[in-house]
This record gives sequence, C-alpha cells and structure tokens, in this order.
Amino acid sequence: MRWFVRGDIDGFFGLAIDNLVQLLLIVSLCQGVLGLDADLLYGRILPGAAVSLLVGNLFYAWQARTLGAKEGRQDVCALPYGINTVSLFAHVFLIMLPAKLAAQAAGLDAEKAGRVAWQVGLLACLGSGLIELLGATVAERIRRASPRAALLSTLAGIALGFISFTFLYRTFAFPLVGLATLAVVLMTYFGAVRFKGGLPGGLVALAIGTLLSWCTGLAHGSAPKLSSGFHLPLPVIGDVIDACAGGQVWTYLAVIIPMGVFNVIGSLQNIESAEAAGDAYPTRPSLSVNGLGSIAAALFGSCFPTTIYIGHPGWKALGARSGYSVLNGVFCTLLCLTGSLAWIAWAIPIEAGMAIVLWIGVVITAQAFQSTPRSHAPAVVLGLLPGIGAWGVMMAKSGVAAANDVAHGTVGYGAELTTAFHRQDTYIEGAFALEQGFIFTAMVLAGVTVHLIERRFTAAAVWCLIAAALSASGFMHSYTVIAQGTIGAFLNPAWPLTFGYLAMAAVFASAHWTTEPRPLGQ
Repeated sequence: MRWFVRGDIDGFFGLAIDNLVQLLLIVSLCQGVLGLDADLLYGRILPGAAVSLLVGNLFYAWQARTLGAKEGRQDVCALPYGINTVSLFAHVFLIMLPAKLAAQAAGLDAEKAGRVAWQVGLLACLGSGLIELLGATVAERIRRASPRAALLSTLAGIALGFISFTFLYRTFAFPLVGLATLAVVLMTYFGAVRFKGGLPGGLVALAIGTLLSWCTGLAHGSAPKLSSGFHLPLPVIGDVIDACAGGQVWTYLAVIIPMGVFNVIGSLQNIESAEAAGDAYPTRPSLSVNGLGSIAAALFGSCFPTTIYIGHPGWKALGARSGYSVLNGVFCTLLCLTGSLAWIAWAIPIEAGMAIVLWIGVVITAQAFQSTPRSHAPAVVLGLLPGIGAWGVMMAKSGVAAANDVAHGTVGYGAELTTAFHRQDTYIEGAFALEQGFIFTAMVLAGVTVHLIERRFTAAAVWCLIAAALSASGFMHSYTVIAQGTIGAFLNPAWPLTFGYLAMAAVFASAHWTTEPRPLGQ
C-alpha cells in the first residue's frame, strides 16, 4: 500500500471536520461551562488530547498497512479514531461540573475549584481507558455472540439520529450553502465521479461551502487572535495522584464504569462495521490501543477519552486508506499545540463541511441493511429505534432549554425562540422548513440519489428544478410562524430553498464538463 492516495484527501477532510468539532466543543465547554482558565485549557488539556490523537491515528494507519500486506490488498482503510462525543458531554456535565460545584461549596475560589474539576476529569478519563483496556480481553467473545444486525443497527440508529438528522436540519436552515455542498458530495460519492484535474470532491465541497458562507454573511466577524505560545504536552501524573488521594474515584464510579463499558461496546460495533465493509481487524489490539489512547490522554492532561469512530464504511467508500489517518493525527496535533482552533473555526465555518458528515451518516445507515440478510431487516429496524428515540429526547431537552432561555412565561415561535435553539446547537428553522411538504422533499431527495447512482446527471438536475419550482410556489418548505407553532404558507415562496435547489441543479448539469468517472476502488 502507498502511504497516500487521492482518496485520503477526501477522507482527511471528513475525519478532520469530525475531530475539529470535538476540539471546539472541548474549548466551548471547558471555558463556558466549567470556567477553566486559558492556561489550563491550552497548556494542559489540548496538548494531552494531541498525544492521544496522534498515537492512536498513527497506530491505526500502521494497522491498515499491515492488514493490506497480509492480505495482498491495496484498498484497506484505517479505522477512524478520535475523541468520544458522548463521553465528552458526560465527563463535563456528570463529573467535572459537579466536582467544581462541590469544591466551591467547600470554600475554594473559582480557579482552584476549576483545577479540582480538571483533576477529577483526568481520573475519569484514566478509569475509562483502563476499562477499555480490560474490555479488550473479552470483547471478541461478545462480538462473536452478537448477530451482525444487532451491532450494525445500533450504529445506524446513532448515525441516523445524531449525525444525519442534526446536519439535515442545519442543511435546510442554510440551504444555499447546505444544498450546494450536498450536491457536490452526492454527485462525487454516489455518482462515482471525480472532478477533472484530480480535485477531491470533499475539497471542492469545502471550498464552495466556505466561499458561499462568506458571500452570504453566514461567516462573519474579525479574525481572532491566536493563542500565545507553543505548548508541548507534559506529564501530569501528580495531578492524577492528587485526584486519587482525594477519594473522588468512589464518588463518580457510577458514571465512570458505564461510560467505559459504553466506549468498549461502541468501538466493538465499529470494528464489526469495518469488517462488514471488507476490512477485518483483530479485536484485541484494536481495542487495546483505543484504551491506551485514553490512558495517555489522562496522563498528559486531557480529561476526554478516545474511541474508534463510527463511519469506517464512509471513509472507505471515499477511497481513504491509511494516509488519511496520518494526516488527521498531524492536523489535530498542530491545532492542539498551537491553540489555533478559534482561527480555524472563524475561517472555515462548520456549515462548509456539514454535507460530508451528513453523507457519512447515510452510508452507515444503508450498511445496516446492505450487510445483513434480508430476513433480518425487521431486526435492523427495531435496532434503529432506540438511537432515534434518544435523539428525540435530546430534541425535547433542547426545546425545554430553549423555551426557558427565551422567557420566564409562555412564548411563541418567534425569532427569539429560534435564536435560543441555536444556543442549543439545534437549527430548528431547518426542521420547520423540512416539515412543510416533506412528502415532496422525500421524493425529490430519493429520486435525485437514484439518478446520481445511475450517473444520469441531467435527470438529477431536472428533479432539482422541479424542487425549486415547488419551493417557489410554497408547496415545499414555506411556513408561517403563529403563536401556537408553524403552519404551511401556500403561494408564499421559500426563496432560500429555491436558490439552494437551483444551485444543486447547476452542480449536476455541469457534471458532464467538470467530472469524469472515478476508477474502481478510488
């Protein structure tokens, strides 16, 4: 296997965006919720995260090359790896924040209480890593005893709810950027074409999304200052010992153990997902390094465990091999050590790359049906429901939080409520737009995808023109806000969505001149 192929660029952009989101969440939660000072965040936590991300990504790249050499194949894709999103939130809200509040109640000032919260977070991360390491010894037995439908459908439920729906709402909230980049992603990945000149589809989508974001005012503001200094990762073993000596381990064991087991099962499901896509990795070393990554994170200052990521089939379908994992590790390391996250987020808004993440969610969900026997389809559907249900609970909680954020009394569905939802990272206006004429929308998206798979780009463009006409006439996406909610607004043009569909039509209509068939396996 070569170290780098063209598909590694596409895979890198997708995986790097995933990891970038996690790093931005760490910055936001540590400063906004926990109130940690910048020196602790940029001098300890992020450098510790860099150690875990670099070590894990390099190992999984080497593992992919080893498997390729063993089986004589060039198409082996490395397991994706990064910081665990669920554990991130659990550690902040269920462990670190209570620890800080308890320390303040005991008389410590905000800075010292923040340090106590950080030390407890280190302990939780270390405990999670040890559980993952121990779990590697028995996980293969669990895997062999579990039907593939049970493993894959669980991932699909998470992908459908927390990835696909979340970014679908955001796509329709900012349709010109969202639909234009989605058109590029669908055309190049489902249509099995690439842009002439060898430009990766992910890079083109990111460039178009960034340009449109700045042109439409979605990206704005002055460039932030880079964090001062270059911070090397340093061991923080003394702080871990202090946390253990304080007896905090027993207080939060009820959170640490379930989260560690959750990480083991989640990583196990992702290894099964990789095998279903054609890359059979040994379970024990894969999970062991995952656990060692979390342990390394804790010993060098990060409170957040790592995991084998969801999405291997998507990266493999992009043509990613081993190089994308190396690029991701180096990229994340530079971000963490230089403190340049704020500048990156300002220059390239998340909306520019959300179509790639949305596509990954679609591929994972499709694999749950494609890689299991047809007779097991009902089991897959049932396995989808808990993940979608959990996402629904998150929506309900966001709704309650947004309502409380707007006013102390009853409020309508005005601009203030939409803004409050944004603070919960829920782009509710996209959901309102999708609700109106959703039957037409479903038909259009499915029809366009079929034509792209068959490489009938002109037909796909025609479907988008029909969608633009339906949006302009108010049959799709048009709604009016009333006190009780939203209702359809026939003959009231949904112009942003109309222009978004026209942008999709333009992308597909130009495919005959801008793209060429992608060679098999790339």
